[in-house]
Parts: sequence; structure tokens; C-alpha cells
Amino acid sequence: MACTRTKRNRSSRNAGLFCQTEAGSGALTMAAAFQDFQRSESDRLNEMKGHLEIALLEKHFLQEELRKLREETNVEKMKEELERERGKRLDLELRMNEVLKSSLEDSPPQPARKPPSPTPAANGKDGDKDKPPQGETLYLRAWRWLYDRVGVYIEDFRFVPEENTVEAEEPLSAKRLTENMRRLKRGARPVTNFMRNLSALSNWHSVYTSAISFIIYMNAAWHGWAIPMFLFLAILRLSLNYLIAKGWRIQWSIVPDITDPIEPSKDDLTVSEKFQLVLDVAQKAQNLFGKMADVLEKIKNLFMWVQPEITQKLYISLWVAFLSSCILPFKLVGFMIGLYAGIKFFIIDFLFKSCPKLRDKYDTPHIDWNNLPTDPQLKERTNATMSRRIQPVVARGSLATVPCGVNLDGDSARIHSTKKGAFHEIFNVSENERPLPVCENGWRCCLINRDRKMPTDYIRNGMLYVTENYLCFESSSSKSASSKKNKVIKLVDITDIQKYKVLSVLPGSGMGISIATPSTQKPLVFGAMIHRDEAFEAIFTQYMKIITTSRPPSGSPEL
Repeated sequence: MACTRTKRNRSSRNAGLFCQTEAGSGALTMAAAFQDFQRSESDRLNEMKGHLEIALLEKHFLQEELRKLREETNVEKMKEELERERGKRLDLELRMNEVLKSSLEDSPPQPARKPPSPTPAANGKDGDKDKPPQGETLYLRAWRWLYDRVGVYIEDFRFVPEENTVEAEEPLSAKRLTENMRRLKRGARPVTNFMRNLSALSNWHSVYTSAISFIIYMNAAWHGWAIPMFLFLAILRLSLNYLIAKGWRIQWSIVPDITDPIEPSKDDLTVSEKFQLVLDVAQKAQNLFGKMADVLEKIKNLFMWVQPEITQKLYISLWVAFLSSCILPFKLVGFMIGLYAGIKFFIIDFLFKSCPKLRDKYDTPHIDWNNLPTDPQLKERTNATMSRRIQPVVARGSLATVPCGVNLDGDSARIHSTKKGAFHEIFNVSENERPLPVCENGWRCCLINRDRKMPTDYIRNGMLYVTENYLCFESSSSKSASSKKNKVIKLVDITDIQKYKVLSVLPGSGMGISIATPSTQKPLVFGAMIHRDEAFEAIFTQYMKIITTSRPPSGSPEL
């Protein structure tokens, strides 16, 4: 019995110790889980935020598809078109009745016929009176014949008020946008091939072809046959196109044709892949429209005396050309223009393209065109002038107005506010690195890293700064200084900087900046920037400054 009691006491003690151990381990597990939950709470919120942004984009595309389907099956629109056609038919009927009435009013009235009299004598006399004259019958027949032949053409000259019809805009579609870009590329291919051939002629890509073309053109210009020669070349080109359309294989080009690679079918794409496709196509369209806008703005500023010294040269040249055309014979003027055009195209342009330094010094049209400003450049000049005027006033201000939590850079006397610590500690750079005056408070934007797949890594919100040597992005979701979510890019490592437009529904009309580096497969996009042009000019100016200063001089010997 004693042994049994001893065993029971030992078993009860072991059970108590086991329960205490289990309770302790369970408390530790719960505490660790609670800590992990607190730590990952902000990460979960950021992840949910990324999912929400992607869901909003998907919702935008789905709404566009739904609107497109509703427009295709719109019954009300068909009813309106039917009512419009009915109105047109009634209008035509009224016009026909008016024409018939006017023709009857213009013709003389016919006399009423009397009933025949019983007596033959009276019958003969009255019958002669009832018959219309022979001239009136011929007049009616002539009028009807003339109206049948000419009335249709007269109706074509009737003035009708023009109807203001509004064309229905096609909704946004990734497939349609890509197809339109391909159509534009295919449609512009003949023009681009023609320009490539002209450039090859001017660059003497084929010496024999350029020499023969130069001799033929100069001979034609000397004898005054330049215009007939161009007309003959146009007829020859149309004749070759006719033979090609009939199935002949005729290929002649100074430079070899470049065939575009066949892209795979993009029908079975997910929403994210469609979104990426739209971004790529929108980037190409943005760059194309940007180049076209630069050309148009330069032409406008040239004629609006924005750069007076350049417009003055054009003004004097036009006066000289006008007076020459009034004084000199037309044949001599044509000969001089044709001779100068041939020498300029075949000789002068070849020398300028082969010797860039010679072109930068003596090619006046090229120099003037590059010096012509665009509208963003004019705006940047105006802002720089205003900042230079305001800067002395700010420098005379009292330093006692500096608020708490603000650091003053002693070297440049600039004020920079810090949010989570010193600037060099946040981005792990040297203490001399400070944001430029144009971005002391930073530019609010979102970083789109297309190399990442997770939503929290794909899109990040934060502030963008540019220093003398770095481009720094501070993520708003970073918990402390020197977080891994912050991004630091050396300006020297940047390979390409372009303006980019993500999506118009985002803040700042979706304007952004695309930055390409060797460490990323796809360029980084800083999108949703309200002050995109200002940021682009500041980053690009500092980038060019760094590149020019870091590049060794051409005459220095290599070690």
C-alpha cells in the first residue's frame, strides 16, 4: 500500500510538472505570435493597399469592357437612328411636294372642258374652243422634259443646313491600342524607308549609287530639268508599285530592309499582363507624341520671335529670297536653288555628318534648331529667373524662424526638413549629400518596380529626392532609417531617362519618369507625380552635369 501511494504521489507530481511546462510553453508561443502579429500588421496593411490598387486598375479595365459591350447592344441608339431616318424620309416627301407645286404654279392653267352640245354645228364650234392652243401644249411638254432631265441636278444645289454629328468615342482597350500602334508603324514604313534611302544617299552608303545620283542630278539642275526629273521618278515609282501589286518581285533599296520580328499572339493575357502591355504601348506613344510636340513647339517659337536672334536670320533670308525672285529671272533663281540643294545634300551634309565638330561650328541651321526652346524649356527658364529674384530676399531672412526638427546645412545655407532622421542616415550616403534646392521637400510619387511580382514590392508610395550624385526614394511604408524599402540610385549608373505616363486616373494625370539602370531588367517608373516636368528637368540636368564631369577629356592619355 505504501508503495502504491508513493507511486501515485510521484505520478501526480509529474503530471503537475508537465502541465506547468505545457502552460509555460503555450504562453511563450502566444506571446511570440502576438509579437509577430504586431510586427506584420503594417506589412499586411501595405499588402492590402497594394492589392487594392491592383483591384482598382482591374476595375477600371472591366468597366471599360462593360461600357463597350453596352454600346454595342444599345437599343436606344438604334431607335434614335430609326427616328432620324424617318424624319429624313418625311423631309424628302415634303420637298418633292413643294417642287411639284412650284412646277404646277409656273405652268399656265388648263381651260375647263365643256360638255358636248347636241347640234353638230354647235358641237364643231365648241370643240374648237375647248382644245388648248398648240403652243401651250408644246410648252408643257418642253417644261416636263426639261424638269425630268435637269431637275435632279438642280436639287443638288439646294442649300441644306449641316447636321452636327458627334462621333462616338471608342473606349480604352489594350488590344485596340496595340493594334493601332502596329497600324501606325506599318503605315509609316514607306515614309521611313524613303527617308532612310535619302539618308543613305547623302551619307554615301553606296559610293557608286551616290556618285551616279549626284552626276545625274547636277546635270539635270544645270540644264533646268530638275522638276521633270522628279516627276519622272514619281511616275517610275508608281509603275514599280503597279508591277509589285500584280505579283512581281521587285526589291530595290540602297540600304537593306529591316523586317520586324513576328510577335506571339497576345489574346490569352491576364489583367496584369494587359495592364503591362498598355504601359509599354503608352510609353511608345508618349515618346512619339513628345518628339512631335517638340518639333511643333520649336516651329511655333521660331515664328513668334521667342528667340529673336534666330528669327531675325529667318526674317532676313526671306527678304533676300523675295527680292531675288522679283529682280532675277525665274530660270536663274531655279538654277541657283537646284545647284545649292545638290551641293548641300551630297557634299556639305556628308562632311557635317562625318565631322561632328565641324557641324557644331559651321552648320547654322542645325545650331539654330537645337537652340530653339520648347514650351517646357521656356517655363523652366521663367521659373529659374523667378527663383534667382526671390533667392536674395530669402537669404536676408532671419535664421530665428527655423522650426524645430529642421537641419541647416552650413556649407550652402539651405534648410532641409527630416522626417525619420538625418538624410544621410536614411539613405546610407555621405553627410555631404543633401537634396537640391528644387526638391528640398521632395516630390510625392509612387515607385513601380516591374521586376517584382508581389504587390507590396511592385508599387510603393513615397518621396523622391535628387542630390548631387544620387537619386533617392524614401518609401512611406519604411519603419525606420536605412530601410530596405528605400531606393538609392547613382546618377552615374543611369543609362536612360524618359518621361512616362502610367495611367490618367492616377494623381498628376499619371505623369511619371522612367529610369533605366544596368541592375534592372525593366526601367523603374516613378509615377503619379504632380510636378513631373519640374522633377524631370532637375534630374536630367544633374545627370548631364555628372556625366560631363565624370567623363575624362578627349585629349587625356589613357592609363
